[in-house]
Amino acid sequence: QVQLVESGGGLVQPGGSLRLSCAASGINFRIYTVSWYRQSPGKRRDVVAVVTSGGTTRYAAPVKGRFTISRNNAEKKVYLQMNSLKPEDTAVYYCNVVGPGDDYWGQGTQVTVSS
Repeated sequence: QVQLVESGGGLVQPGGSLRLSCAASGINFRIYTVSWYRQSPGKRRDVVAVVTSGGTTRYAAPVKGRFTISRNNAEKKVYLQMNSLKPEDTAVYYCNVVGPGDDYWGQGTQVTVSS
């Protein structure tokens, strides 16, 4: 059974930092491309950051230079370090893994940026 469990969300003031984690089980994690998405109320779910099986990273324009995605294949985890957070970063953040014929999602973790 495949599971993706996100953690690390919460309430933070503008300019603050959070580190999200996603723990995977039930898959050969190292072969998958892993992404973080986010979704705000009334908006579509958008990709935030991607890390391929080879370690190549890509970022959405709004978070480039502020967020960093990383992965630990031995621990089957992916992280999203979020710095200089802004109110517009408020959303539910989801972990996604994609591989040959596979597409899995976590349950999401809420990030709220507010003073």
